[in-house]
Parts: sequence; structure tokens; C-alpha cells
Amino acid sequence: MSSESTAVATLRAMRWWDIEQVAVLERELFAHDPWSVEQFWGELARVPESRWFAVHEDSLGVDGYVGLYTVAPEADVQTIAVAPRSQGRGLGQLLLDALVAEARRRDCAQLFLEVRVDNAPAIALYERNGFTREGRRTDYYGAGLDALVMRRRLRDDPGVEQS
Repeated sequence: MSSESTAVATLRAMRWWDIEQVAVLERELFAHDPWSVEQFWGELARVPESRWFAVHEDSLGVDGYVGLYTVAPEADVQTIAVAPRSQGRGLGQLLLDALVAEARRRDCAQLFLEVRVDNAPAIALYERNGFTREGRRTDYYGAGLDALVMRRRLRDDPGVEQS
């Protein structure tokens, strides 16, 4: 069995009991500005109306998670994270694919995200997946930590500006 098919089998909706593991991973991966436990609780409180969150597990527990915010026809990547132990194995792609599929299921025409300008692996993943650079937000993640704004069109729609 391929690692991708194993990954698919362990991707599931995030639940309240995942928050502690997710918060630990959040602090490890985003030490400059991690979401708090309370922020995750707040996001899950909005599922399924305008939010969608999923986790991926390996034998050690949660090793990735993803979050989406939607107000059709637009969607925003709230978060996507992969534990260091699982990086470089295609899990980021799996999480992004699931998020895009959910945005399409919710009839969104375009998907936006912010990513730190110095996060080359994430930017490369997004560009490989049809995201284009749309702008920059100065100090978005704190002093001197700018964000690159990226967008991906999900369907042809006359109301969605071509990039």
C-alpha cells in the first residue's frame, strides 16, 4: 500500500479532542505567532457553516492539519501544517488537495491564502498547485514578517478577475 493511500485513510474531520495535539504542533511550527487553543475552539464552533478543518494522523498522533474559511464565492486557507516528522512525504499536497476539494464542494470560485515570504517550500507547493502571487502584506506575522498573498481560481466565473 502506498503512503498516499495510507494518508488518505487517516485524513478526517478535526474534533475537539484533537485541539491539544494540534496546539502543540502549532506552537512548534509557528512559534512566531501560533493560534491559541481558544482560537481553535472558536474555529471549530463555526463548522460546518463557514469553516472546515481536518487532521491527518500517523502512528504517533496528529501529524498534519488544515483549515478552510468560506463565504462563497470566495474561500481562504486558514491554516495548513505538517509536523517535521512527516514533511517531504506528500502530506502537504494531500492536505491542500482536500482543502481545494472542499472549497469546490462549497461552490467557491477562488481561494486565497497568506504565506510567510520566507517559506519557500510552502510557496513552491502553492505555485505548483495553480496559486498566483497577488500581493504582499507588510508585518502580517509580526514586525519584519511579511506575508505573500496568493490566489487560485477554482472555476471560470465572469465575476472572478483573470490573473
